[in-house]
Amino acid sequence: MNEIIVAFPKKEIAINIRNILVRGGIDVYGVCTTGAQVLHMADTLDEGIIICGYRMQDMMYIDIREYLPKEFEILLVTSPDKWSDGSVQGVIGLSMPIKVHDLINTVEMMLQNMRRRRKKRHEAAKQRSPEEKALIAKAKSLLIERNNMTEEEAHRYLQKSSMDSGTNMLETAQMVLTIMDE
Repeated sequence: MNEIIVAFPKKEIAINIRNILVRGGIDVYGVCTTGAQVLHMADTLDEGIIICGYRMQDMMYIDIREYLPKEFEILLVTSPDKWSDGSVQGVIGLSMPIKVHDLINTVEMMLQNMRRRRKKRHEAAKQRSPEEKALIAKAKSLLIERNNMTEEEAHRYLQKSSMDSGTNMLETAQMVLTIMDE
């Protein structure tokens, strides 16, 4: 997945960093020169990494961080005197001048952490509360009763309907209950 946006006020620098990443096997979503462009591109992604300098044409990295959702991280590439002591949540620093292998390794580490967080969120979503389990069971019971299905057929019907409609199983169960209770 290409969840990386490279943003520097000088387009040549941003393109050079993008090229380094691409040669290192890391896809880049886009290149920007302003904070507004970064925020616009970030709106099209669920999560990602912004690789940027200290100051853009229209805002500083700290302003970009403030406007981004928490699922985004910033890799700040700047001189050590401008890099805060790591106290800004969601910002990792890389001192100038950067070494290619340091850049690649840091981005790969950040991508790995992002995948780990995504997996945790996905697993947490799978764990249902007792109320949610009861709602799904009620929808299955209704399908069994009204449509002469087995428990397995009712479960499979809810699964397939949720996949076909792009909703989760709980939402599908709620729709079934709403439609069939009328």
